[in-house]
Amino acid sequence: MATTILWVDDEIDVLKPHILFLEKKGFDVTPVSNGEDALTLISEQEFDLVFLDEQMPGMDGITTLTKIKEKKPSLPVVMITKSEEESIMEEAIGAKIADYLIKPVNPKQILLTIKRILDRHRIRNEKSAQSYLQSFNQISQRINGPLEWEDWIEIYKKLTLWDMELEQADANLQQVLKDQFAQANQIFGRFIQDEYYYWLREEPGERPLLSPDVLDRFVLPHLHKGKPTFFIIVDCMRYDQWLVFEKDLTNLFNIETDFYYSILPTATPYARNAIFSGMYPIEIEKHFPHLWETKDDNEHSLNRYEEELLQIKLRGSGNRVASKYEKVLHLEEGKKIAERIKNYMQTPLNAFVFNFVDTLVHTRSDSKVLKEIAPDMPAFRSLTKTWFRHSSLYQILKLLSEEDVNVVLTTDHGSVRALRDTKVIGDRDTSTSLRYKYGRNLKCDEDAAIYIAKPEDYNLPKNRAASDYIFAKEDYYFIYPTNYHKYQNRYNDTFQHGGASMEEMILPVATMTPKKR
Repeated sequence: MATTILWVDDEIDVLKPHILFLEKKGFDVTPVSNGEDALTLISEQEFDLVFLDEQMPGMDGITTLTKIKEKKPSLPVVMITKSEEESIMEEAIGAKIADYLIKPVNPKQILLTIKRILDRHRIRNEKSAQSYLQSFNQISQRINGPLEWEDWIEIYKKLTLWDMELEQADANLQQVLKDQFAQANQIFGRFIQDEYYYWLREEPGERPLLSPDVLDRFVLPHLHKGKPTFFIIVDCMRYDQWLVFEKDLTNLFNIETDFYYSILPTATPYARNAIFSGMYPIEIEKHFPHLWETKDDNEHSLNRYEEELLQIKLRGSGNRVASKYEKVLHLEEGKKIAERIKNYMQTPLNAFVFNFVDTLVHTRSDSKVLKEIAPDMPAFRSLTKTWFRHSSLYQILKLLSEEDVNVVLTTDHGSVRALRDTKVIGDRDTSTSLRYKYGRNLKCDEDAAIYIAKPEDYNLPKNRAASDYIFAKEDYYFIYPTNYHKYQNRYNDTFQHGGASMEEMILPVATMTPKKR
């Protein structure tokens, strides 16, 4: 079916050679000489593109453009003008033109404009597909070669960028990428199983930065420099979600993104407590021995000492500065912080925790509606983007971009799309999490999990309820044999955390300075 073009110009007869040129190229061009006729035609039939003269007697181009957008907001319009006045261009661009051309125009210029507007998605997808297929072998060879922790960060970054780039690609190509991502996570799981034990015994320069290193490396160096520092943790934020947020922040901040690895299990009670305290869970247990004695797996109750842990960390590192801590669980709490953001400027360190992304992950697990709204990772990214643009977090960041501050934004862990179930056996005190468990005499498929028989060797607390730990690898999730099919159906294709995957463990840390300063 030919591409249909409406060309609106009061000197349309002069443009007949251009129209004939386009018709020979296979385009269906309808010429009209005024805005009124253009609006009538747009109401009666469908067009793929409109060329619109800016200077016409009667209804001018800007007025016609406004009325076209009222009728067909998504119809692309190219403004053609004799004038190069900035005010006219700003008015046209503000009315959401697809492009503009300065008279005189030539046929090839018109043809290129059509291709750029109507074929850009197809061309971009084709180019992206070609580029990915060219890099496929390079990525595969790297995945299967000898790797260090730095290599895994680069592999994860590349695969994530391709995942976002190929969102609209052919389904077969998307499957190739999914398979390569799955292969990488399979090898990454074995890498963590082999290396993580040694990381816990090495100095930071000899191993990757881990959760307890985050404050020392990224936050504390900003203190005592005369500017307030805002340390923001977005619970359960993956790298791809950060890239979505970053697009809305690049006009406000200069941003430098680094990476660290979450400790195991990649779950809030362990990873976020480790960030605020600068300690591993087994060390935190000395300060709060009852923290992991409870059978309650509620993450909010297990993270109720974050403010105290932050104070312990500041005192222990010799940073006796005033600090504030706020946990934002609901929209109204974030709005209140935004309203009084000036009050935080006198405090050297302000720590905020935003729980929405984590809440979204858990809610999607139990909501058929959310699963339909966000059935896959691109849709889930889109959902988090929508939240961010209307969130109190974005409002707070916009306000901070107008101040002389340092902002460090990160997360405590990511999440992985759990697609494969695996049976686990444990006693009745075994924890209920789906990507990690602690209990006594735990048994599971050794290919699906990392088994920890001595928690203390992995800086994990050991008590009456937690003598063994297991962490799911790849995209597995744990289910008990009892009511197996019920929970298999309930939790299949949900986003979970706690295990050992690139999405859960390799985490961004963004250091941001306002551009206006």
